Amino acid sequence: MTRYGPQFGPNYTFLGVPECDLADPASLVGADVVIIGAPFDGGTSYRSGARFGPSAIRAACYLAHDGSRPSLALQVDGLQDLIVRDAGDVEMFSGDAARSCEVLEQAVQLVAESGAMPLILGGDHTITWPDVTGIARARGWGRVGVLHFDAHADTGDIEFGSLIGHGQPMRRLIESGAVRGDRFLQIGLRGYWPPPDVLDWMRDQGMRSYEMTEIVERGLTAVLTEAFTIAQDDCDGVFLSVDIDVCDPGHAPGTGTPEPGGLSARDLLDAVRRICYELPVVGMDVVEVAPPYDHADITAMLGNRVVLEALSAMARRRADQERPVQDRWRPGRPLLDRS
Repeated sequence: MTRYGPQFGPNYTFLGVPECDLADPASLVGADVVIIGAPFDGGTSYRSGARFGPSAIRAACYLAHDGSRPSLALQVDGLQDLIVRDAGDVEMFSGDAARSCEVLEQAVQLVAESGAMPLILGGDHTITWPDVTGIARARGWGRVGVLHFDAHADTGDIEFGSLIGHGQPMRRLIESGAVRGDRFLQIGLRGYWPPPDVLDWMRDQGMRSYEMTEIVERGLTAVLTEAFTIAQDDCDGVFLSVDIDVCDPGHAPGTGTPEPGGLSARDLLDAVRRICYELPVVGMDVVEVAPPYDHADITAMLGNRVVLEALSAMARRRADQERPVQDRWRPGRPLLDRS
């Protein structure tokens, strides 16, 4: 399993961070986070194009690709204060979903067992099945809670004659036992799918899904606080999966199955920051960025910033662990009072 480099386009890393090679264990030593590209969109049910997501997310920034990004809000540099490496893209096979998932699962497991956190850039949401399974194999079957941001539940059984696709990864995960249904939290659901029989299955697994109307009624802060408690209960870590279509298409038009009425970009970034600051995140993916439908790189830029918010919050979490409570970062604290 060598470093493939971007499967599509030129060979560059996420904002210029150093490379690593999954075939060279020495290149992973000491890494806190390893970025993996998964350019697969063979599981899409509507518009394809997410195979170009990893390269677009890596590149989408107006600043120099110098491996440094100081966070204005958090007063840390997620690319410098953490040791972040980019393993390039796992070679995916658009006509062979099972083989693609198998290879990706092996890559994620390898990174997790090295002690680094895998951060996977998709690709369509099919990849969350091998992503979380790889983490579970490294950290314990059923020991990882999942926070899943999405417009869609992705809990279908057989879609278009296949068990594998971007509408089914969460069902495959729960059926396999890699994660527990009652430690699987979905945030941002809306629209007109899935049908009642799938909802019945979800209910039987003990899943908790926060539809957008509930989020608007209760507030995202309250929903997240409740979800955090459930996701961590009797688990050793949390996996964060962000489908960019959780945001309203006005904020993320470049995606395969857009659904009106979602979160704002600000909502999503604040939520990711809070999750990665407050919780022990052991893996993460960002999926369904489809550049062919993007306008002015809006969606690719948002995907890039989701990654940066996560890394910055993890760096701030580490920095604050040894600081007195009163000196730790908190939302709303005046910028120039922070250290």
